[in-house]
Amino acid sequence: MADDKAAIRTNYPLPAYQYSVDIGDDGQMNFQEVSGLTVEMDTITYKHGMSFKTGAIHMPAQTKEINLTLKKGVFRGDKALYTWITNTSLNANDKKDIKISLLDDEYNPVVTWLVINAFPKKMETGGFNAANSDASVETLELMADKLTVEYH
Repeated sequence: MADDKAAIRTNYPLPAYQYSVDIGDDGQMNFQEVSGLTVEMDTITYKHGMSFKTGAIHMPAQTKEINLTLKKGVFRGDKALYTWITNTSLNANDKKDIKISLLDDEYNPVVTWLVINAFPKKMETGGFNAANSDASVETLELMADKLTVEYH
């Protein structure tokens, strides 16, 4: 017997194509791809006098920096990301919080990742090739202080 709509909503993972991205006061922006939503910790290896017999002790240390990548199509007159990286390169401390929400089929947030104090460190426009008809895509690499996850 096929699952009904309610069973599908609760028992199946959400599709990764339905999400929203809000960047600080700039509001919602459309991105083709978001990656780097990773929380990772450094580790410490402690070797004491009996380590030769009992083995080393491994412990968590500080959280590693957050490196986020955003990709979007290039549109006429849309220079928000370029303005942000230009302001950052002029020593303006232009850090922004970014909210990425995975949405359900009714566009309600189910999981939200909050990237805190993000700033751009690299902007790249994809190469140009006259032999294909791909859309032009710009990539923005960000570094942030912290990443939190909220389940709604």
